[in-house]
Amino acid sequence: METSEQFLDRAMKLLQRSDPIPKLLPQVRIGRMDRDSPALAAILESWLEAFVQVLKDGQAVLNVEGALRMDPNPRLAVLIEAGVLAENQPHVQAVRDAWSDAMRAAQQRAGTAAA
Repeated sequence: METSEQFLDRAMKLLQRSDPIPKLLPQVRIGRMDRDSPALAAILESWLEAFVQVLKDGQAVLNVEGALRMDPNPRLAVLIEAGVLAENQPHVQAVRDAWSDAMRAAQQRAGTAAA
């Protein structure tokens, strides 16, 4: 079975490949890409869906430290502040819910291990 650290390493690499912040957000900020661009929306949606799937996959293996490192909220805050995501978008809530579920599962395993 994969360890939390092995999963985290694999998950981070996967999410970094499609992360919109380093490449697309600067394009939005300098005006080369519109905030409401259909292409940007599709890329963001795909990345958020991948993030949800990674978090769901991680529920069975992530420890609390690993779940904390997967916290999507700082990245979501950057994208919301830039105006490319909205706080109330279903995909944003889905990522937050998936992270909460992963954190809860990790905490339950930690409690079981400590008992």
